[in-house]
Amino acid sequence: MYQKIELQLRSLLVKATESYLADLPASSGYTKDTLADILIIDIPKEKEFGHLATSVAFRLAGIVRKNPKDVAAGIAAKLDADSRSDSASPVKSVEVKGAGFINIFLKDDCFFALLRSVNSRPEEFGAFDIGRSRRVLLEFVSANPTGPLSVAHARQAAVGDALANILIHAGYSVTKEYYLNDEGNQINILGRSIRLRYRELSGEKVDFPEDHYQGDYIVGLARELYDDQATRSKISGLGPEETEWFFLEFGVAKILKIIQDELADFGVFFDEWYSQRALGKSGKIEEALGYLGKEGYIYESDGAVWFKSTAFGDDKDRVVRKSDGSYTYLAPDIAYHRDKFDRGYEKVINIWGPDHHGYIPRMRAAVQALGKDKDALSVIIVQLATLFKGGQPVPMSTRKGQYVTLREVLTEVGRDASRFFFLMRKTDSHLDFDLELAKKQTSENPVYYIQYAHARIAGILAGAGISGADIEGADLSLLKENEEKDLMKAIFEFGYCIELCAKQLDPYALTIYLQSLAGAFHRFYDNHKVLTSDTGLTKARLFLIRAVKIALSNGLAILGVSSPERM
Repeated sequence: MYQKIELQLRSLLVKATESYLADLPASSGYTKDTLADILIIDIPKEKEFGHLATSVAFRLAGIVRKNPKDVAAGIAAKLDADSRSDSASPVKSVEVKGAGFINIFLKDDCFFALLRSVNSRPEEFGAFDIGRSRRVLLEFVSANPTGPLSVAHARQAAVGDALANILIHAGYSVTKEYYLNDEGNQINILGRSIRLRYRELSGEKVDFPEDHYQGDYIVGLARELYDDQATRSKISGLGPEETEWFFLEFGVAKILKIIQDELADFGVFFDEWYSQRALGKSGKIEEALGYLGKEGYIYESDGAVWFKSTAFGDDKDRVVRKSDGSYTYLAPDIAYHRDKFDRGYEKVINIWGPDHHGYIPRMRAAVQALGKDKDALSVIIVQLATLFKGGQPVPMSTRKGQYVTLREVLTEVGRDASRFFFLMRKTDSHLDFDLELAKKQTSENPVYYIQYAHARIAGILAGAGISGADIEGADLSLLKENEEKDLMKAIFEFGYCIELCAKQLDPYALTIYLQSLAGAFHRFYDNHKVLTSDTGLTKARLFLIRAVKIALSNGLAILGVSSPERM
């Protein structure tokens, strides 16, 4: 419904702006293409500035060489006149504020129509089609299968899964993929680490290198093998190379299962698990480098093979094959991204940790060298999170290689609080995660605050003694209180919030929106009875809060958080 009103209003604004500009000299510098680029409609932060607003006058002022306030007044006058003569216009009134902002107030009928739309098609509320079914591949987490998932991986998982849901609601066709780094030096070290601990359990004295995996989980994996007599017999009959491969394969399989179980308990499921080892065996790395060679972006120097990434803005060219013939990390990554596009994806989104920030320019250069537009790849850097308990930061790791895992956070505060709290800051901002706050069952805890609003509405609806069918014909013109209007405005803003999150590729704004919507409901409930002696007013308020419940439920579902009926 928001998108419908926005499109209608955009059409009216274009008409009013063109009408205003038509009176200006032809040499003003304005074109229709200019207007399409600069006409942006936003929702003001303060309600006294209207339901919607545009700063188009500021953007036009420099082009037409006029004061922004004069431009805004001219456009507003045209819009107001057009709306008064058109009964179908959603515009109630228009005003110019500040140095040139055009603030627009909508008719009450817009909000009544919104409530009826939400209540009649609850599952569709918040969904729209800016994506036009474009295929998007969203790759996230992709942690090496060398240990349980850390808190950093947990935040990436929460962001990636919520973002996938947002993009789906925005009309994109989304595939969630985990890139499995199941070969290379770190995987070799994993296998050797388990083997060394196994030899210790066998009574051998071993020198355990500092660069090997020190965590207790390595000892646990080794003990699982040692405690099984049949497995011990099998290992004793293997040759050196077979033994090394056995421990490696065992470690990858076991840790991958740990990761998959942790993610499942976190409510995160992937559509595809893409193996780097399979990529290497497929010949696609050689094919990708061959393609770049034909395009003139590969050359040899000092015995190594280089990718000419400086041709696309990187600060230096990058080695893709070392002088010893082995590939660098970049070579399979180029092939992997080429394969993403070969599979028909129009947009590729990668979610990485802050340690990969410097890797972005070379990856963007590779995508362009493969013949794709630079905007075909988006990289989201998710900053780290610090856990707090009792006001003090929780140590995230120890010298023995232990670190706080996703499993520990889930055990401490549960799935709902974990997912919501990991999203409570912009992805490019560091996150402080208060474990004690996440467990509180008070209004201080934002998850509890939102879920309690949902549960409270569910209780009112269940105890009202009025069927859903009986309230369908409610007279919504009876909703005249400020708190009622605030609730309708908040419901209206849900679509804008989803669109904003989709454009920014960040779920953070949805957490703020849901807290604001819950706050608007609690204020309404504290000031007004839902069940009154006036049957008509009661039905109207039940109709209103049922729409609030739908908005809360849909928003929480997008974030992967439950909507309890009772608390």
